[in-house]
Amino acid sequence: MAHKQETRWQRRKDSRPSEILNAALACFKERGFAGTRLEDVAAKAGVTKGTIYLYYANKEELFEAVVRTELVPNLDRLETALAEPAPAAVLLERLFSFWAHTVAPSPLSVIPKIVIAEAGNFPKLARFFLEAAPHRMLRLIASVIRRGIARGEFRPVDVDHVVYCVIGPLILSVLWQHSLGPHDDRPLDVQAVCRAHLDLVVHGLRLAPQSSQTASRKRGKQ
Repeated sequence: MAHKQETRWQRRKDSRPSEILNAALACFKERGFAGTRLEDVAAKAGVTKGTIYLYYANKEELFEAVVRTELVPNLDRLETALAEPAPAAVLLERLFSFWAHTVAPSPLSVIPKIVIAEAGNFPKLARFFLEAAPHRMLRLIASVIRRGIARGEFRPVDVDHVVYCVIGPLILSVLWQHSLGPHDDRPLDVQAVCRAHLDLVVHGLRLAPQSSQTASRKRGKQ
């Protein structure tokens, strides 16, 4: 009997960090970063405030742990998927699908709103998040576009700035979900937005057939 109790306690202890992180994310969503206290997280996780200190030194470390533990592994998987030798348009489709089916429906989709809302007051947190997620996404998008250009699939473009045009509507989709969306009588279909955006991006980047380019040059000389 004692062994069974010890096993249950051990299982509970092993799952505690995950329970704390889930509770922290829920509190950050409800109250924002500044408005969340460790007491709130402890109450939602069903532990004492002292228990949280066993795992995380402060609220900032707790937030960083949410990003590293819950968000970064998804980016790892995306990075692996985009490293495969597929056409650039297919890789962009994978990226957009990842956003529409993995990021947007997840509780993690609220993180950009939390950071953007409080970046001015917590610049260190903003810089951490930038490097952990947005900068990484921008590098991934840039690598796919550059591969498409090198293979003759995409036309030459200013990649360093085009990446912001690509990621912008994706970020907007989750910001809308957690700000204006609940007050809008027209629900935002993130999957439909991602499909439409993919269509615009791929057709905007795709190298025009030689005949079309030649015709365009001729018209320009007239």
